[in-house]
Amino acid sequence: MPADRKVGVAMDFSMSSQNALKWALDNLADKGDTFYIIHNNPDSAGDSLSHLAKSGSPLIPLSQFRQPEVMKKYGVKINIPVLDMLDTVTRQKEIQVVIKLYWGGDAREKLLDAIDELKLDSLVMGSRGLGTLQRIILGSVSTYVLTYAPCPVTIVKETEPSSSSSWF
Repeated sequence: MPADRKVGVAMDFSMSSQNALKWALDNLADKGDTFYIIHNNPDSAGDSLSHLAKSGSPLIPLSQFRQPEVMKKYGVKINIPVLDMLDTVTRQKEIQVVIKLYWGGDAREKLLDAIDELKLDSLVMGSRGLGTLQRIILGSVSTYVLTYAPCPVTIVKETEPSSSSSWF
């Protein structure tokens, strides 16, 4: 990939998306890159957010997004460890972080929209690790995006919890 890349990370603040973010920052972040944290708020039906949903999907710099009143305005729950991780990597690796918000709709389609709108060079996302039957019934966001995305997509599998038991 060229220098000054545009890397998207799908973020719903679940453990699998946090693992994907950590992986992307550890393995892809390089000086001059822009990381787009793509979040779809499924709760756009509420009256407090309906006017925002109609006005489009904003791009918010991390410095503004980190402010509690901004997060509240956009209906995003505060996740201090994720914000701290992003703050740290922006300083250490000299990257820019921008949050791209969407409301409602199908998360799969919103991710494909983000790829097109932001002209992403790649997308990183977590996988919940659905079994075959669950994928058939529920559908898999990661499988859909991997199939239809016009850029490379990296799926970071959820890590196994470490076991404290020994082999002996």
